Amino acid sequence: MPDHIPGARATLADRTALVTGAGQGIGAAVAEALAADGAHVIATDRTADGVDKLAAQWPEHPARRHTGATGTLTPYAMDVTDAAAVDALVDRVEREHGPLDVLVNVAGILRPGPAAELADADWADTFAVNTTGVLHTCRAAAPRMAARGRGSIVTVGSNAAGVPRTGMAAYAASKAAAAMYTKCLGLELARSGVRCNVVAPGSTDTAMQRALWADDDAPRRVVDGDPATYRTGIPLGRIAQPRDIAEAVLFLASDRARHITLQELYVDGGATLR
Repeated sequence: MPDHIPGARATLADRTALVTGAGQGIGAAVAEALAADGAHVIATDRTADGVDKLAAQWPEHPARRHTGATGTLTPYAMDVTDAAAVDALVDRVEREHGPLDVLVNVAGILRPGPAAELADADWADTFAVNTTGVLHTCRAAAPRMAARGRGSIVTVGSNAAGVPRTGMAAYAASKAAAAMYTKCLGLELARSGVRCNVVAPGSTDTAMQRALWADDDAPRRVVDGDPATYRTGIPLGRIAQPRDIAEAVLFLASDRARHITLQELYVDGGATLR
């Protein structure tokens, strides 16, 4: 890598990035941010509907027109719980789009419920997507990156991985496991030049977040805090937008973060007081 640190904004021009969970929410925002920075983004989700819509809208997307980026968005259906399907798609991406430079693990599900009452199926399904899905994508992509001596892997975790949350035991445990797996992988790959980091969002305005809101006062309780569930509020006084998380991912994926690996960046407005 040349000893030159890019200027005010790093560029991912002509790099190939694969984003899981890109059909909506944070995943869609990440895919758009990488493409707006010039990357050729492979946007994947369990079903094609969301990523097909994302790709169809990209030519007229304000981010593309504002930056003048030549990045692209190509949609594919991929279930991260299916190891064979993940391996096949990574093979196809490398054949048809070139070497994979960036992997962003966003795919995730939430099955809330009291810790002592969790159904086996809810626990298993949560770990299959949130944890084993990360294993599948990293196992397919990381050896290729390491062989080339470059690459960046970013796993989108959760601040719930570091702070206990009532009713979210399976989700929190799965995200904690995914975060530690990512950092262990990063340690093993560090000498190859591949960087592995975690972005840990707090409450973000997505469909997953809104599904937790039982009434119109729920957003206020998120910001102000809720003693009944032992939650502090958000010091910055706002719920994150998906783009806030995407910007952190973009930074860690870029050469501006070339000396950053094994890190977990909390993007939660200060909610965890870390």
